[in-house]
Amino acid sequence: MILGPLKLLAKIVGALIGVIVLYFAITFVQVWLRGQEHSTKSADAILVFGTTEDNGRPSSELADRLSHALALYQAGRAPFMVVTGGRRPGDVYTEAGVSAAWMQSHGVPKSRIIVGGGTNTWQNVSSVTPAMRAQGIATVLTVTDPFHEYRAMAITADHGFTPYPSPVSTSAVRGAGLLGHYFKETIEVGVARFIGYSSLNNWLHA
Repeated sequence: MILGPLKLLAKIVGALIGVIVLYFAITFVQVWLRGQEHSTKSADAILVFGTTEDNGRPSSELADRLSHALALYQAGRAPFMVVTGGRRPGDVYTEAGVSAAWMQSHGVPKSRIIVGGGTNTWQNVSSVTPAMRAQGIATVLTVTDPFHEYRAMAITADHGFTPYPSPVSTSAVRGAGLLGHYFKETIEVGVARFIGYSSLNNWLHA
């Protein structure tokens, strides 16, 4: 008599595990596919998500993002450049400050650069939202690594902007580390769909 309910419970638990695995498998594919998309649309601004800098100079990963964003700007795809990223422990310079200086040295006028901060994706977008709204910016080309593109766009949309994908074509992150990034993004996107990106940010960075 006891075995019957236990078998039913085991089936229910097994079914739930199967649904969860399938859900995150589909999310993984969606995250990967979004990282392969390259919009041909123009926008009001190019939004560059911050990543590590190297004592006042862009790291290889940040340099990839900046070079890609500069090419979009030079092609006339957007009139404003928005750079983000704060200081990490031990840093003297901010990621956004390094990015802004790099853009100016490559011909982007200071008046066309919006400088933000933030140590995570949610903070990146929050830090520049007031200035972007003041300039009437509504649409953005989101520049980041392919594995990060889905979540970056979702958080940008949560702040009231319309994002178009423009991930870097080549990323400095490769090998096993790249797969780890995709798994991390899959988990965060999958969870955020239920609790919201703001709540996820508060939970992860409380």
